[in-house]
Amino acid sequence: MAAEPAAVGSGQRRAAEPAAAGGLRAPVPGRCGYFVERKKRFCKMIPAQGRRFCGEHGDQEEENDRKRIPCPLDPKHTVYEDQLQKHLKKCNSREKPKPQLPISSLSKEELEDLIRKLKKASNGIKPILKDQKLSHQALQEALNDPKNGEPALKHLKQQASILGNMEKLQLLGPGRCFIEFGAGRGKLSHWVDIALQDAANVHFLLVERATTRFKVDGKHRKRDYIFERLQVDIQHLCLNKVPILEKEKLPVVGIGKHLCGAATDLALRCLVESYATQYDERNEEPSPKRFKSDKTDLAFNNSADERSGKNVSENWNPVAGIVIALCCHHRCQWKHYVGQEFFRTVGLGPVEFNYFQRMTSWATCGMQETITEASTIDAKSKDRSSDTEEHDQVNNRIECSSDSLQGLLTVEERKQIGRLCKLLIDQGRIKYLQQRGYNAALQYYTDSTVSLENVLLTAVPSQSSVPLPTA
Repeated sequence: MAAEPAAVGSGQRRAAEPAAAGGLRAPVPGRCGYFVERKKRFCKMIPAQGRRFCGEHGDQEEENDRKRIPCPLDPKHTVYEDQLQKHLKKCNSREKPKPQLPISSLSKEELEDLIRKLKKASNGIKPILKDQKLSHQALQEALNDPKNGEPALKHLKQQASILGNMEKLQLLGPGRCFIEFGAGRGKLSHWVDIALQDAANVHFLLVERATTRFKVDGKHRKRDYIFERLQVDIQHLCLNKVPILEKEKLPVVGIGKHLCGAATDLALRCLVESYATQYDERNEEPSPKRFKSDKTDLAFNNSADERSGKNVSENWNPVAGIVIALCCHHRCQWKHYVGQEFFRTVGLGPVEFNYFQRMTSWATCGMQETITEASTIDAKSKDRSSDTEEHDQVNNRIECSSDSLQGLLTVEERKQIGRLCKLLIDQGRIKYLQQRGYNAALQYYTDSTVSLENVLLTAVPSQSSVPLPTA
């Protein structure tokens, strides 16, 4: 005959003793020991190791001195009092953001008010960008190859101009680590490799969250260079934990060709804040991501303490420069946007931003040549062998058709407003970099006939503390 259970407190007796009729006599092994009277069964949650009760019923544990309180958002569940603030940020009962109304649903008065805000906030911003359409000798042979098709030639012209701008900023040289964000097949890094020739102590990190099939990694010449791919979302990458950077403290050059929407903001934040001493906690709990190389596991952090950068000298600025060809402003997101402070200083917030980022597509809408080019690119994208990386034109066409204003604005007015929206969003990025000690600028780096997304963002430290590279 089984022994009688030892006497326990009234609270625990309720937790441990089932109902007399039809209830289970004991909890399932490895499960919570709390008896749910309403359901006439024991709780099925798994308690922490060494605990009898799950977190929800942890107040039944005599030895547990942590107090649980009802959640203010939903008293049907409880939370540890000392973890309340953290819980409120992720509680499923928190207020969800309201869906953004489509632009087409705005009244004429609301649209006019939005445009007035745009023009007021843009007052003082130089509307004409500097022309920096350059080239580089490393690509001359490829540019003159008669076997090139039109798409391949367009990409080569863009890559040549990006390298030309890097050379003008004195960013092509030895003793550097080039980080290509949104690397795809890694062609931009490939041409940087060719341009550097025999430069010593050069490393490449190719950051791409997707598994990319058509890589050019095998074409890199066999020298002492290190080419390493990181398969990770940019928002989860902390550069001061990448082993090669942590060990050698190489100056970093961040590059990207058509870095889509929010990825540009994530890349800027990654470069500028990876070595900062304090971080904001917007991404304090990123979901786990897989790195392609075991050697780079240390680069992934999901703890604000690990990302503090305390192991890096406060007087050392590791970012030698940033050169990013911008793309897909209609895919920007307020939560990642680095120019939030700028927007607030000009009287704008997330509501206006969400409208403006969608209105950026107007810059390339309504033009017959744009639609024709988008259709051509869309057709070519079905051919996996083609050299097609740009996708902004097709997506812009979709955005335009979904936000039809039924004749409230002319085609030319829409184009002008779209350009102004793009310029305003990019100005927020420039201000972000300037406030953190960079000389930042926007310029046209290629013709609009080559790419509708033809703006290049560049930045170098204003008072450089980057150590001189060694040959």
